[in-house]
Amino acid sequence: MQVTSTYRFARISAFKAREVTREIQGRSASDALDLLAFSPKKAAVLVRKTLRSAIANAENNAELKVDSLLVKEAVVGEGSTFKRFRARARGSASPLRKRTSHIRIVLSDDLVPKAPKPRAKRGSTTAASGTERPKKQKQTTAAAITSTETQQTAPRKTAESATPPETASKAKSGEEKE
Repeated sequence: MQVTSTYRFARISAFKAREVTREIQGRSASDALDLLAFSPKKAAVLVRKTLRSAIANAENNAELKVDSLLVKEAVVGEGSTFKRFRARARGSASPLRKRTSHIRIVLSDDLVPKAPKPRAKRGSTTAASGTERPKKQKQTTAAAITSTETQQTAPRKTAESATPPETASKAKSGEEKE
C-alpha cells in the first residue's frame, strides 16, 4: 500500500530541494529521518517535515507499521514564483524571483530495501568468477619497433640532398658545360 504527503509552496527553490530528496529515495523511512536530521541544508528541514507527515498518515490512516515503510518516491516540483523588485542605482529597479516548490513523498510497504553492494577494488578478485583480473601490460607491436629503428638509422640530409631535384640537375648540367 502507498501513502503520500505533499508540502505545497515550500519557500525554497526546487533545484536546492532535489539535492536532498535524491539522498533519501529507496531508503527505509527511519534511515531517511536519520539522514535528514544530520543534514545541514534548509531543504532537509522541509523534507523531514513532509516525511514525518507521511509516516503519520501511514500509521493513522492506513494502519501500517513504521518499521516496514520505504521511501518509494521523493519528488520536488516547481511551484509559483513570487516576483519582487529591488531598488537600484539612479532610480532603476532589478527583479527578484522568490521561488517556491512542491515536495511530494510516497511511502510504500510493498518493497524490500536493497542492501548496498560493496564495490570491488581494482586488481582484486571478482566475486562472480573467483579469478583474478589480468593486469594490463604495455604491449609493443612490430610496427612500433620498426618505426623506432628507422628513425635511428635514417641518413641525415646534406646540403645537396636538401635542394630540390630540378635545381640539382640544372646545377650538374651547368657544371658539365663549363
